[in-house]
Amino acid sequence: MEIISIEDRTFDRMLKRLETAARMAEDVHRRFREKKMGEWLDNQEACILLNITPRTLQSLRENGMLAYSQICHKIYSSFASTQIM
Repeated sequence: MEIISIEDRTFDRMLKRLETAARMAEDVHRRFREKKMGEWLDNQEACILLNITPRTLQSLRENGMLAYSQICHKIYSSFASTQIM
């Protein structure tokens, strides 16, 4: 085991920078925590909510009448845009 000694001032500066980084990480977490997947519906949930077929749902997306997002190969519809319909 190796022991490294540093000056008090250096340690205090390192500690302040670490605390600043922790605050920044908490701020980012707080901002993105509000963007939950609960605001998005998968195809099945959107079809049930709107009482339509998957093909009709696809037509709504293609015509720009329904906001959606694609993550990998899965499509999620915006819950807010389904409430408008």
